[in-house]
Amino acid sequence: VGGALSSAFIPVFASYIATNKEDEGWRVASTIFNLVIILMLAGITLGIIFAPALIRLLVPGFSPENIALTVKMTRIMFFQTFFMALNGISMGILNSYQHFLAPALGSVVYNLGIILVGLFFSHCLNLGIVGFALGVVAGAALNFAVQLPALLKIGLRYQLVIDLRHPGVKKIGTLILPVLIGLSVTHFNLFVNQNLGSNLPSGMISALRVAQRIMQLPIGVFAVAIAVAVFPTLTGQAAREEKEQFKKTMSLGVRTIFFITIPAAIGLIALRIPIVRLLFEQGRFTSADTSATAYALLFYCLGLFAYSALQLLNRVFYAWQDTLTPVTVGIVTIIINIVLNFALVKPMGHGGLALAYSLAGIINMLALFYLFRKKAGSLDGRRILHSFVLTLGISLVMGLAAYQTAQGMAVIIDIGTKTGQLLQVGVSITVGVLVFGFLAFLCKMEEGELAQQILMRRLRRKR
Repeated sequence: VGGALSSAFIPVFASYIATNKEDEGWRVASTIFNLVIILMLAGITLGIIFAPALIRLLVPGFSPENIALTVKMTRIMFFQTFFMALNGISMGILNSYQHFLAPALGSVVYNLGIILVGLFFSHCLNLGIVGFALGVVAGAALNFAVQLPALLKIGLRYQLVIDLRHPGVKKIGTLILPVLIGLSVTHFNLFVNQNLGSNLPSGMISALRVAQRIMQLPIGVFAVAIAVAVFPTLTGQAAREEKEQFKKTMSLGVRTIFFITIPAAIGLIALRIPIVRLLFEQGRFTSADTSATAYALLFYCLGLFAYSALQLLNRVFYAWQDTLTPVTVGIVTIIINIVLNFALVKPMGHGGLALAYSLAGIINMLALFYLFRKKAGSLDGRRILHSFVLTLGISLVMGLAAYQTAQGMAVIIDIGTKTGQLLQVGVSITVGVLVFGFLAFLCKMEEGELAQQILMRRLRRKR
């Protein structure tokens, strides 16, 4: 919801800022903000009331005990959508003013909040998996809270108004539904996976959820931050019809995303068991759960780079105010994901569901690349492909170094303790980062400098 609101909101709000019509822009922003509060509270109320029926429909293979637990968690996590919707508006406002630090920090705080608050409630207060549902809500609330000081600093002009006749409000209304559908493809594919996973042996759907959350962390921290930072630039270039600059910006963003998320994926694959063991293996979460989660994580990570690139590619079309293309491709991808799920779940179990999800994401990414090239005339494809292959090669060497380090650490320290597990993961990640950085430097990859510029400078608040 937040991403869709932001993607539909930025082109409209930024146009008012660019034409010195800030008062009109803030009237639009206030209207959208007030509408979101009313609609989200109404939606949450209905969701809480009808949660039992909804869960029985979505996961018919669950036992009564699992249905009761899922209903409880769903009711809690409905409140996340409220904060995520507000986050989308606040992020759109800040990005339109070329302020990127607070939204970027918000994304980091969101993911860390889920993990840290979830672990606290789950283990320290013995709430089990419900603790992570509370962590999801806490992460979303903290995300919004982080952005409030930045909003006040730019001169927040909130008004208690709902102007449904305003042209800007109407424009956002026409964009929001297609954008919401396009950006929901990832979540719908996950829903399909979990629906089929409900018929698998006990614990497999939990393994899928935990693995998916780990896989989403690099996307939320890096890919979303880059895509959000680049989006206002793309919007401006599209409005000014700067076609060549638009393509260069898109290529820069995609290559930088690959440069960061490909090694992240390889690192997660190489260290999947130590990482899952460190974060989750305790109490009811046994070594068998660790193995099941690591198995799913392996296949989820194969598509991490694709879902990361989609964060930008969808917005590339939104910058053109073309919402139909991502929606159409997304719907086709959902159908492909369903077919792949049925084909792979029997021979591979829950790992097949994760693999189907990854393959669907790769197909989605390739389709948008093709359609972009068809629309723009060229893609800078050779440069993107060269960067992808080189990054992948370096990442494989990095992954091998990290894996061997983890194996060696397991011999010399006691990984049966959390301290030992932390040392194993920490040292292995450090070695991997050093190896990757050294090889990227030797290969003179410009993406290293570009990544630093986008994640360190571009995310700083421009004055």
